[in-house]
Amino acid sequence: MLSIFLQTLPFFLIIGLGYGAGRSGFFPEEATAWLTKFVFYFALSAMLFRFSANLTLSDVLDWNFVMAYLAATTLVYALATVVAMVRRVGLEETAIEAQCAVIGNVGFLGVPMLAMLMGEAAIGWVMVMLAVDLIVFGSLVVILITGSRDGRMSSRIFRTVGLGLLKNPMIVSILLGLAWSALRLPIPDPINAFVRILGDAATPGALFAIGASLASKSAERASVAGWLSFCKLVLHPGAVAISALLLFEVQPYAAAVMIAAASLPVAGNVFMIAQHYGVAPKRVSSAILISTVAAIVTVSLVIGWVARLY
Repeated sequence: MLSIFLQTLPFFLIIGLGYGAGRSGFFPEEATAWLTKFVFYFALSAMLFRFSANLTLSDVLDWNFVMAYLAATTLVYALATVVAMVRRVGLEETAIEAQCAVIGNVGFLGVPMLAMLMGEAAIGWVMVMLAVDLIVFGSLVVILITGSRDGRMSSRIFRTVGLGLLKNPMIVSILLGLAWSALRLPIPDPINAFVRILGDAATPGALFAIGASLASKSAERASVAGWLSFCKLVLHPGAVAISALLLFEVQPYAAAVMIAAASLPVAGNVFMIAQHYGVAPKRVSSAILISTVAAIVTVSLVIGWVARLY
């Protein structure tokens, strides 16, 4: 476990460096926004394209894997929803809280960290989870919030969701990479070098951006944020472990990657959604801050445990 902790520590140290830069004012919020945009639209997209272009759909389209992750995530999502309803929270806030409970920082933290700690073979499985998060749960939160405000479901809602997915660079880069692979087109050496160099910027850039963004967050309503962090760091990977290892026949390495990715802290894009719709952004901010700090220990414990599975 100590060995795993020391391997994960550099990732969190870069996050801490970004936090220090943001907290001191050396790296202002405007700079963080531009760095995040660079990583999201260019560096991370290049990394995902390069990995997916070297995969085939059959390599990662394992329906047992998809169903195991979807079932476990839906269970924790439902639990967070029930707890919010018992507290008599409105539908919009309930949807945001449920999102915090299951959507981890798979893109910015999971992709680079798990590729280094568990091998590049992990990327394919992480991309499947990322696709499920974006397509299923990313769409669901928009549908619930928009439907609640409109008072009904309409074609406009589904059009908004569809356009949002088509404009998401992570989805687009994965689909383009898989299409490139399906056409069996060789990647010219200059292009391969280009996406590799650009993609290599994703790891330090994403980690630094996470830390810098945390500098503007505060732990308000800590009790609720603590509950949501517990859901994300403990209940979610626990449910995924039971689902992948006991209920569905998921191969050991893929199950290990799934559990490790499920243990990641609350994703920053949940805050972006909350801020965009004006629904409990401070609560989400607190959950991101608390879960990311706690993840320094919990993620190491989970990765250390799953390493025994394969």
